[in-house]
Amino acid sequence: MLVVIAPDGFGGTLTAPQAAAAIAEGWARGAPGHRLRLCPLADGGPGFVPVLHSALGGSLERRQVTGPLGHPVEAVWLRVGDTAYLESAEAAGLHLVPAHQRPGVCETTTTRGVGELVAAAVAAGAREVVVGLGGSATTDGGAGAVAALAGVDLSGVRLVAAADVENPLLGPHGSAAVFGPQKGADAAAVDRLERRLAGWADELAARTGRDPRGRPGAGAAGGLGFALLALGARTTSGAAMVSKATGLREAVSGAGLAVTGEGSFDWQSLRGKLVTAVAAAAAERGVPCVVLAGQVAVGRKQAASVGVEEAHAAAEHAGSVEAALADPAGTLSALAEDVARQWR
Repeated sequence: MLVVIAPDGFGGTLTAPQAAAAIAEGWARGAPGHRLRLCPLADGGPGFVPVLHSALGGSLERRQVTGPLGHPVEAVWLRVGDTAYLESAEAAGLHLVPAHQRPGVCETTTTRGVGELVAAAVAAGAREVVVGLGGSATTDGGAGAVAALAGVDLSGVRLVAAADVENPLLGPHGSAAVFGPQKGADAAAVDRLERRLAGWADELAARTGRDPRGRPGAGAAGGLGFALLALGARTTSGAAMVSKATGLREAVSGAGLAVTGEGSFDWQSLRGKLVTAVAAAAAERGVPCVVLAGQVAVGRKQAASVGVEEAHAAAEHAGSVEAALADPAGTLSALAEDVARQWR
């Protein structure tokens, strides 16, 4: 049986290629008779550019830009013909903020570097700029990016926001309420961020004549999705874009099983994250899909609603989250070995 192994990255502990390799290593021990095809993926967050580079070729361009804390960082973008692929996490990612500085940092971090990357791509002749959204340390609604783009002629440039979530900008499912706590914001900080984002939305909508605050993906990357939409971008699913570029559907069509995964398989995973794209591709071809995640926080019925037959947690297999994080690759590999035995 052919098993397609197509995970996302695992939240700062394993990249998508590392996760795929760990799963494959364990699966080969548990089911040595299976053939394995590794297809590491991304959904717009960290890993978006490297995965597309592997699939599409092109050239990687380096640029020093403003990081989320205001200090210079080196970021990479991908040039394929007249299309530029950028990853917001390269310039504004949470991984660029030291752990001890993260509590509450999303009140002061900036997306300015993302705007600088867009400006660099346009200056280099890009006529289409695709911005992968996800993994950010920011909740500035894209204000920093808009400021960096002041004076940049975007006429004739197609902007594409490749989102990893479907959240709107504001409200209980918005950027501050849902993602603020993940970036160290307490309840009071979430309230402040919500008010700030609402005021910024009013300002930018008046400036551009577009008000996309309620559209799916507007809340992605701390509201950077909203800013790009207000500047005229169209939205697309980052997971679907990467799946198409990597030939996921073709790979799954000849498989007996699809295995995917991410750091946390939770309710957000059901709203546009990569695992749903893999499960959908598998379901279209009658192929079962299994999720191996760091943690699992959805029930069997919820998982089944998006085409996932089984979901297994590395933390549960290891005995605790701490034990799983102590050896992410080893724990994931051991989990894959046990699950493989069930599918042997």
